[in-house]
Amino acid sequence: MAMRNSALLGLLILALLVGGCGTASTSQPSEVATPVGAPDLPAEIIDNPEERRRTVIWDVSSGVVANPAQWHPFADDGRRDKGFHQAMIEPLFILNYESGVIEPWLGERMESNADLDVWTLTLREGIRWSDGVPMSAEDVVFTIELLQAYPELERDFFAGLLYWIETVEQLDERTVRFELVEPNPRFQLDFFSVKVWGSFDVLPKHIWHDKDPLTFTNYDPEQGWPVFTGPYLLESFSDKTFIYVRNDDWWGAAAGFRPLPAPERLIWTSINFDMGIEVATRHLDTLGNVRLDEFQEIVALKPNTITWLDGEPFAWMDPCSRTLSFNTLLPPWDQKELRWAVNHSMDRSQLVREAYDGTTVASRHFFPAYPPLDRYVQLLEQEGLYTTYPLMLHDPARARQLIEAQGWVLGDAGYYEQDGVPLSLTIAAHAASPEMQRVGTLIANGLQEIGVNARMQPLEHPDWVAHKTNGTFEAMIDWDSCGSINEPWASMGRYHMRWAKPLGTPVTNFNNQVRWSHEGYSALVDEMAALPLGDPQIEPLFVAASAIWFDELPFIPLLQSKELISFDTTYWQNWPTAVNSYVHPPSWWQSVHIILHNLEPTEH
Repeated sequence: MAMRNSALLGLLILALLVGGCGTASTSQPSEVATPVGAPDLPAEIIDNPEERRRTVIWDVSSGVVANPAQWHPFADDGRRDKGFHQAMIEPLFILNYESGVIEPWLGERMESNADLDVWTLTLREGIRWSDGVPMSAEDVVFTIELLQAYPELERDFFAGLLYWIETVEQLDERTVRFELVEPNPRFQLDFFSVKVWGSFDVLPKHIWHDKDPLTFTNYDPEQGWPVFTGPYLLESFSDKTFIYVRNDDWWGAAAGFRPLPAPERLIWTSINFDMGIEVATRHLDTLGNVRLDEFQEIVALKPNTITWLDGEPFAWMDPCSRTLSFNTLLPPWDQKELRWAVNHSMDRSQLVREAYDGTTVASRHFFPAYPPLDRYVQLLEQEGLYTTYPLMLHDPARARQLIEAQGWVLGDAGYYEQDGVPLSLTIAAHAASPEMQRVGTLIANGLQEIGVNARMQPLEHPDWVAHKTNGTFEAMIDWDSCGSINEPWASMGRYHMRWAKPLGTPVTNFNNQVRWSHEGYSALVDEMAALPLGDPQIEPLFVAASAIWFDELPFIPLLQSKELISFDTTYWQNWPTAVNSYVHPPSWWQSVHIILHNLEPTEH
């Protein structure tokens, strides 16, 4: 019996998701990097309304691209948010947060057998790569087998895919069959749909089959590379600006999938607010997450600016809530009592007020605060878990008691000590995220007040990733629990003990970077994994697994992530908003493909 996933998800999400979430995102949420570098735009579009109604200009929300000639979508030094996966790389499916439906894109459908351990993917008819070669099931199988041969290429936005596949087989030109190691009702949703930021993408076998995937950059303008299926082709780029032109021979129009998108040219460019907000944003049609004060200045300068919400807090709620993660293998923070002490030292209302200007809310769980997941959090309340484990309690005295119960004594310098060694904690935060750095600093200040020698350490992106994946950190502000949108398993499964690695051994798929191992928790998560979405048997398993997580607290929920994304309607209209909610709005996600096909030039 085939699962009708779109209908099932519609029942679970339709009309429920509030606004809509690195990748490593595991996605790459927009606040992860403040734009750096001057706007660098073609001279012919400046103050030229005719050209502007042909061209949409987006900001590269993660800043200047360190290796702009890297067009390998699975490379660890690659950047997809430069327009690469928004304009060129089309996904198989897209989870539309607003409709609750998995929208078919390159994939026509994906169905499972009754036991949920065999899935069949059917591609659309008429798909062609941008060089004119037909795309087929052979390309899908090739890409899966490439990842199996080189598992270090598995990225966080489809983390765990390789674990589930027992065999993959081409049945005909459009059909692929996956046999799984065990039943998985979420196989399509978690790995082949753009659920958070990006998804698994298909590579053209005729180009990649004889290349070394660890060194191939997929860039050769003389051969027309990079080659993908999207409606835009790469025209030019620098480390700051990436320009794409519409491919009027796009397969989708010829096959009757969708008409050509209206914009003839797309530009992604990095900006720098140090130059002044007016200079930085004047020519942008859309801008990723900004602070409230910055947004207010932008609106004063650009009155045609709109946001997801037409009023405070203006922002859209991202699914990647912010957490404080501990290295659970590194003493003394391998002790759960000390992790709970950190939790009680924190004033979450201060984090909201001072780190996010009051534009977000504190997290009561590591899930995003979406209604389908709020129901599960309420279940924990009903079962008394928030009484047994008072997660939201700010109580410095209780924090000190927990520390002292572990044998730490307050020394003359004002810090707790054992055998002359002070209790210390270094909290890493992404160097390009002012919000994350402010959160880390406020938490460190609170710990200093109770006698822990804590500090915030900003890390540049390569070091931030290296510390996480290799386990060379004590604590870190991150969003690694990101995954669940409408059901609890996706996020909880990321902390299964199967993903835990020893210190120094890289976590290649970005799961369980806290290196937490608990047999009971993992067994309960496995039981949840085998049940269909929405099955009532999930609830008691969820409560039991959550009780273990509460008790151990390997990472601490901090804040919901709200993204203050804005759109300028001077030249382009029909941007997604809460009123015009045809899709969720993040401009750095692969779901931008839906936005591109809805944009219209503004009439004057």
